Amino acid sequence: MEQPSVKNKSLGSQFNAYFFRNEGSKTAQSISQDIKILYKNENLQLTAARDTSNPKVELGRQTKVERAAMKGKSRSRPVHLPAKAALNNQRANPSPPTTTQKKVAPPPATKRPVKRKKPPGLVVYALRLLIFGMGTWVLAGTLLSALNPATRMNQQAKEKSARPIAKAEPIVALPPAIKLNQEIIPLKTAVQQLGAKNKGLTPGAFFIDLDTHNYLDWNGSLPFAAASTIKVPVLVAFFQDVDAGKIRLDEKLTLQKKLIGSGSGGMQYQPLGTKFTALNTATQMIVISDNTATNMLIDRMGGIAKLNERFQSWGLVSTKINNPLPDLTGTNITTPKDMGELMSLVDRGELMSLRSRDRLLEIMRRTKTRTLLPPGLGEGAIIAHKTGDIGSMVGDVGLVDMPNGKRYIAVAMVKRPHNDSRAQELIRQISRTTYQHFTKPPALQVTPSPTPFIITSPQAVEEGQSPR
Repeated sequence: MEQPSVKNKSLGSQFNAYFFRNEGSKTAQSISQDIKILYKNENLQLTAARDTSNPKVELGRQTKVERAAMKGKSRSRPVHLPAKAALNNQRANPSPPTTTQKKVAPPPATKRPVKRKKPPGLVVYALRLLIFGMGTWVLAGTLLSALNPATRMNQQAKEKSARPIAKAEPIVALPPAIKLNQEIIPLKTAVQQLGAKNKGLTPGAFFIDLDTHNYLDWNGSLPFAAASTIKVPVLVAFFQDVDAGKIRLDEKLTLQKKLIGSGSGGMQYQPLGTKFTALNTATQMIVISDNTATNMLIDRMGGIAKLNERFQSWGLVSTKINNPLPDLTGTNITTPKDMGELMSLVDRGELMSLRSRDRLLEIMRRTKTRTLLPPGLGEGAIIAHKTGDIGSMVGDVGLVDMPNGKRYIAVAMVKRPHNDSRAQELIRQISRTTYQHFTKPPALQVTPSPTPFIITSPQAVEEGQSPR
C-alpha cells in the first residue's frame, strides 16, 4: 500500500494511520523510537526530524509535542530545539529553509541547580560542643597535673617502681628447734672423766639420740673456731638454693684468682678460668675439704654477709663466717650445739627437700678424712660427717646410723695448744664411749607388783583354813 503524501495530511492523521498499520508487530514506544516523526511549522514546512542514530539527544520541548501526537492530537506550532538537535536537523535536511520561515532563537541553556548543604542541626551543634568541652577539660587537667607537686611525686614513685630491681632473698621462717627430752647423765659423766685426764684441752660435745631425743651437752654453747666444719652450713645453703631454682647442679662456676684458697684441695692448682660444675664444686668442698671450692660457692651464693643472715634465720645464733677459707687463725666461729641442731634440721628435712637431703648426706658419707669420729664406731655403722682441723682446734660433725637401726647426731670439738695430737685422741675416745652407750639396750625399770587382793569366805576364816 502506498504511503499518503505528507503535504496533504495533518500530523495527527499521519501518526494514526502509521500506528494502526503496525499495531500487531511493534508497540507504541518502539514506534516512537524507530521512526522519524515529522513536525511542521505553521507554513507546513519541515523543521525537525528525530535522529534515530543518536537516541540520547535531548529534544527539550519536542518531547511534549511527541506525547501529544501519540494521543492523537495535532499541534501546528513551532518547536524550539536545542542547539545540538538543530544541528542534527540541518544534517538530515540539507535544503535551506524558505524565506517565510522565522528564525527562532534557541532557548538559553539551563544550569543544573546546585544543591546547597543544609545547615547542621541541633544534634550536630551539641556533639561539637561536647567534643570541644571534653578536649578543653583534658587539656586543663593535664596542665594542672603537671603543675601539681603531688602528682609529680606520684609519677616519680611509679617510675621507680617500674624499674627492674634485684630479686630479694626469700624470707625463711625460723625452723622449729628439736625438742630435747632429758640429758643422759651417765654418758655425760663418762666423757667428763675422759676430759679430766687431758689437761690443757677444752672439749665440747653435743650428742642427740634421734629416737628418744635424749641428749648429751658438754660445753655445747661454748664458741669454737669452726675451721672446715663451717663447710657444713655452706653445703646446706647450697642445696637450699638448688631447691629454690637459684642454682643448677650442672651450672658452670669459673675459677677466679680472688677465690683461690691455700691448704687442702686441688682446685687451687688449676688454670684461672677453669670451669667446674656446681655439684662437683660442692662435692670437692666436703669430700677432700677443698678451700677454693668453698670460696667459689660462698661467692656464688651472694657472699659472706648473705650467708651469715641465713645462718641466723636457721637459729644458728653463734655460727658466723668472718673470712674466706682457709681461716688458719680461727676467726670463723661456731658451737657444738649449733652444729648439732643444724644436723637435726637436715635429718628432718626442714631446710631442703628430701631429695636434696639424701644427696647431701651421700656427699658427707664420702669424706676422706676419717680419723676422728669414725674410729670410735663399731662395725657396720655408717657416718655422714665433716671434719675441721687447724692449729688451735680440731673437730668433727656427723650423723651416725647404727646397725641396730638407731640414728644419732655426734658433734665433738676440742680447743688445744698448737697442733696438740691429744685432741684427736680425745675425740676418738668420746665417739667410742657414746657409741657403746647407744649400743646397750635401754634399761628396764622393774617395779614391785602390788599385794594381790584375795577374797576369802567367812566360813573358811572361822574354821582356820588358809586361803588358796
